[in-house]
Amino acid sequence: MSSSLPGTRALPESQYDLSTYWGRVRHTIGITDPSTLLVSTSGLEQAKKALIAYKQGQTEEMTPELWKAKKIVDSTLHPDTGHPVFLPFRMSCFVLSNLIVTAGMLTPGLGNRGTVAWQIANQSLNVAINYSNSNKSSPLSWSKIGQSYALAVGASCSVAVGLNSIVPRLKKLTPSTRLILGRLVPFAAVASAGALNVFLMRGEEIRTGIDVFPVLSDGDKAALAAQGKHESDVASLGKSRKAATLAVAETALSRVLNSSPIMVIPALVLVRLQGRSWLKRNPRYTTPVNLGLILVTSYAVLPLALAAFPQRQKVKAESLEGEFHGRGGEDGLVVFNRGI
Repeated sequence: MSSSLPGTRALPESQYDLSTYWGRVRHTIGITDPSTLLVSTSGLEQAKKALIAYKQGQTEEMTPELWKAKKIVDSTLHPDTGHPVFLPFRMSCFVLSNLIVTAGMLTPGLGNRGTVAWQIANQSLNVAINYSNSNKSSPLSWSKIGQSYALAVGASCSVAVGLNSIVPRLKKLTPSTRLILGRLVPFAAVASAGALNVFLMRGEEIRTGIDVFPVLSDGDKAALAAQGKHESDVASLGKSRKAATLAVAETALSRVLNSSPIMVIPALVLVRLQGRSWLKRNPRYTTPVNLGLILVTSYAVLPLALAAFPQRQKVKAESLEGEFHGRGGEDGLVVFNRGI
C-alpha cells in the first residue's frame, strides 16, 4: 500500500470517511476496481513516484491524479510487505478470478464427481487469495498451508456431497422446493468451508499474534515528521493473539457476507428464468445468463462485504492482553492490519 512508500509526510488514508460504513464502501470500490489490473509495471512505478513526491513535500496537495495514483498503489501492493500481490489474487481481480469457479459450482445437475472437482477448485483459489492478502507479521509455513488446504477441501466436499445426497430423499417436499434446495447446496458448502478456510489459513496468526501499534495523535505525527520519520517507522507494541483472533474472525465473516448473495441470488433467479418459455426454447443461453447473473451480483456485493469492517482496525488497548494496557496511543487506542 501507499503507506510503505518513503517520505515523512503522511498521505491521507482515503478520500472518504473510513469511520463510516458507506465511506468504507466507496473506498473499497476503488480498491476492487478491475481497471487497476490494466496498469503496467511502468504505470505502477509512475504512481509510486507521484505519491513519493507528495510524501516528500514536493507536491502541495492531493489532486485527482494523485488520488488515482493512490488507488493504483493501494489495490496493487500488500499493506505489510509493500510488494505487488500476484495479479489473479488481488482483490481487484477477485470477481474475475472467482467467476468461472462460481459458475461451475452453480451449474445445474452436477454429479458428485463434478461437485467435488469444483469444490476443490474453489478452495484452491480461496487458499491462494487468503495467503496472498493475509497479515504477514505471522507467516504461515508451507506444511501448515498444506494441512489447512486439505482440511478446507475435505470440509467443503463433505458438506456439498452430503447435502446433495440428502436433498433428493426429502420426499415430503414438493419437486420445486427440492430443486431450490438443490441449487442452494453450493452456498452451504462455500459459506461453511470459506469461513473455515480463513481460520485454517490464518491460524498461525491466532497462535502467535499479530503486530499492534499505537494510534498516533496529530502532535505525535508532527513530532515524527520533524525527526524525518513516518508512522510506518513507529515500532510495534508487540504481538497480540486477541487482535489476531478479532482480525481473522472479521475476515471470515466478511467472506461469508460476500459469498452468500453470490451463491444464492443467481441460483434462485436462474431457477425462475429456466421456467420461462424463452430460456426453455434456447437452453444454450443458460450458461451465459448464469455467468451474467454471477458477474453482476459479485461486483455489487464485493464492496459491501469487504467494507463491513475497517482494514486497519482500531481497538482499546485495554481490550487486548494485559501487556498492552496503558500503552495505547490517542484515546488509549491501538491499531492493527486486519488483512482482507
